[in-house]
Amino acid sequence: MPVGLVPQATDDAADLVVRNAKVHTGDRGRPRAGAIAVRDGVITVVGDDHDVAPHVGAATRVVDALGRRVVPGLNDAHLHVIRGGLNYVLELRWDGVPTLREGLRMLREQAARTPKGQWVRVVGGWSAEQFAERRLPTVAELNAAAPDTPVFVLHLYQSAVLNRAALKAAGYGRDTPDPRGGQIVRGRDGEPTGMLLAAPSALVLYSTLAKAPVLADADRKTSTRHFLRELNRFGLTSAIDAAGGFQSFPENYATVVELAEAGQLSLRIAYHLFPQTAGQELADLTRWTESARPGDGDAWLRLNGAGENLTWAAADFENFAQPRPELASGYETEFEKAVRLLLEHGWGFRLHATYDETIRRDLAVFEKLAAEGLFPGGNRWLFDHAETVSPASLDRIAALGGAVSVQNRLSFQGEAFLRRYGPGAAADAPPVRAMLERGLTVAAGTDATRVSTYNPWVALHWLVSGRNVAGLPLRPPANRVDRTTALEMFTRAGAALTGEEEVKGVLRPGCYADLAVLSEDYFTVPEPDIPHIESLLTITGGRIVYATAEYEGLDEELPPVSPGWSPVAHYGGYQASRPGAAGARQAQLLGEAVTASEEHRAWRVTRGLVADAPDISSDPCFVL
Repeated sequence: MPVGLVPQATDDAADLVVRNAKVHTGDRGRPRAGAIAVRDGVITVVGDDHDVAPHVGAATRVVDALGRRVVPGLNDAHLHVIRGGLNYVLELRWDGVPTLREGLRMLREQAARTPKGQWVRVVGGWSAEQFAERRLPTVAELNAAAPDTPVFVLHLYQSAVLNRAALKAAGYGRDTPDPRGGQIVRGRDGEPTGMLLAAPSALVLYSTLAKAPVLADADRKTSTRHFLRELNRFGLTSAIDAAGGFQSFPENYATVVELAEAGQLSLRIAYHLFPQTAGQELADLTRWTESARPGDGDAWLRLNGAGENLTWAAADFENFAQPRPELASGYETEFEKAVRLLLEHGWGFRLHATYDETIRRDLAVFEKLAAEGLFPGGNRWLFDHAETVSPASLDRIAALGGAVSVQNRLSFQGEAFLRRYGPGAAADAPPVRAMLERGLTVAAGTDATRVSTYNPWVALHWLVSGRNVAGLPLRPPANRVDRTTALEMFTRAGAALTGEEEVKGVLRPGCYADLAVLSEDYFTVPEPDIPHIESLLTITGGRIVYATAEYEGLDEELPPVSPGWSPVAHYGGYQASRPGAAGARQAQLLGEAVTASEEHRAWRVTRGLVADAPDISSDPCFVL
């Protein structure tokens, strides 16, 4: 028990007190505090040590923050958390891995422990831009690392690299036709090389991944619990699940429902429903609207609406390595029926829309319905992504009562976007400041796990700095936000999208006790170190759901990772690097890159592609 907080006999003793903290409350009425008291999962006192002292009873757990920064629990407004949880323990995560050399080492080791019939899969959270080598693995490297075990490596929405064993396991051969919107790259002999391209649709990538084995039901629960704990590691206490392809309702939602019923969720989830079958969307939406309403559920698991697709024909693709897709003419007829159905039944929705061309067409449908009084009608609705939305479209969104959810996809795809659309477009992708200046609710998320990493501090760094994972500045200061605004986009704004702004996203009496004690002070740490912040103690609903360092052992015990050969059992998830060591880390990356380059040169020498020794006779640096 810390000195000065003596247990007192009291009828309203707190269950938990966090003291000696630098609390950023997010509450404009009282932005700073030093201590918080919690009872029954709700904040009862926000003040200083002397304010919480009367609420300390014999059974109160008192946590000393040791002067660290405390912030409201983060809320990822666009995360594929349900799908991610079902597969987490099967995936080798390259999130945060600094070099391809290191990634291939991990892959080679994992292939050796993966049993026959299973795949090694690297699915999102990384980009070639983060590697010192600045490139993808080659098919030859995958074959050398795992000659007999299928390996599938997904790179953004653009491509996937498969080894020989994975091509065989997926059933791809000379006669396999290219799927619509995708390409199976072939060699001179007509056989697949191992490279799959989204051209521009990522369906070929995801349908191939779907051929890999899945977990049994019991392991799905364990996988999801460990994924939620991994999210808690970064201070996340809430997420809005954006549904997505290959996430069918209700079967793929059963795991989180069962965990919620058992009180085993450590992250609050508001979920969306996404029609999976083209041509059947209206039938699905009709069935759902007749049996449920947004808000059904509780504080831990609740329905939030439909999307991020309502009809497949209305969705664009975000493969910036390919030209913008031209959507089919006339999709508006079915799309209008879907939107009308939702509005008339009190449902909100979110829409995947990368390009202004798509947004303008959707807005025309909304304005037609607004003439009938359906917009703005109290339904929460928003556009997701909106990288190229125009000022005129933002004005129309505001007039119709909409919101926007932005993600740091350009942290990972920014250079492809820059090459295709130029620096002017990249500077405004997306126009965050213009959205905020119009008074729009602008929430932030990651769009993890198949493109961006689920680490929210990478996204917060992108919002503040405008830089991608390689440090390249894409957005100028005029389109960046300060640290307080960025944090609000990851807290208060996300709560507004689920109608929970009165109880979530700030630290004040009456709100959920969702908060994080940070490893570094987000408000003062050097900007390049923001991505390295983690939570040392995460509290959701008054429960300690993640604890490390001085607090290790205070969190709830989880079952061991299963199956035992899981990559997560050996490597964990996000590969953290130590903050404050940018110079040392850069030297390490350069050293590893030089080693990898030498290995690549040796490979070329053995094949007669270059001379064994470089010709230095004409290099002025070597001429005496």
